[in-house]
Amino acid sequence: MEGKKASESFVVMNELVLPNDTNIFGNLMGGRLMYWMDIAAGIASSRHCNAPSMTASVDNISFKNPIKIGNVVHIEAKVTRAFNTSMEIFIKVWGEDHLHQYKYESNEAYFTFVALDPNRKPRPVPALIPETADEQKLYEGALRRRQIRLILSGKMKPEDAEELKALFA
Repeated sequence: MEGKKASESFVVMNELVLPNDTNIFGNLMGGRLMYWMDIAAGIASSRHCNAPSMTASVDNISFKNPIKIGNVVHIEAKVTRAFNTSMEIFIKVWGEDHLHQYKYESNEAYFTFVALDPNRKPRPVPALIPETADEQKLYEGALRRRQIRLILSGKMKPEDAEELKALFA
């Protein structure tokens, strides 16, 4: 299976924050944002593997700045590394205040998606080919992030996390 470039999975998604998207403070609800992030990650993963895929995990989502009613949510997503049947997708989110003419960071997160065959069983995915220095940095860190996810989910013993051991030895 031939590898694919990270740029081939790149997704840009924009949403306008309307009243039904906000809480009582006029801020975008976190759940609504996570929903949009999941859609962007799903599109990026499907572009990479040319198949349906589903969410396997989401890393910590920390909110740096709230996105207000009337602002635009700008979401960028792309695959950072592919493993056997799974892919890590990096999501970055900004708010855009067109009234005051500025853009600000809201949050970022890593999603893991698994590619599925027609029987809804995991299927192999193409390797990822990082091209830029930023893509290479995300690619290199992906194995450590994956090992942390596997340890936290109980699917890997800490003593088996060779990539993480190298950081602390």
